[in-house]
Amino acid sequence: MDQMGWLAWIIIGAIAGWLASKVMKTSQKQGLLMDIVVGILGAFIGGFLFNQFGIAGTTGFNIWSLFVAFVGAVVLLAALRVFHGWRIARS
Repeated sequence: MDQMGWLAWIIIGAIAGWLASKVMKTSQKQGLLMDIVVGILGAFIGGFLFNQFGIAGTTGFNIWSLFVAFVGAVVLLAALRVFHGWRIARS
């Protein structure tokens, strides 16, 4: 992957992670670096989920890829919230 590809992943990840953290109300707990990580992981998760339904996942540096990454990031943050709640309940 060339340098523009990496830059695109970071930008999409930052925006998607930030939007997801606002929706899931975790923005006070995570900073820019975590927004980027959540957004990039969200792109992989979203791409996988969308592909399972026969819909294109991330397709490049565009609004659709941002949407897919956002959906995946929300799923990731929701799963982490459920796991964290389950872990606290077991203690």
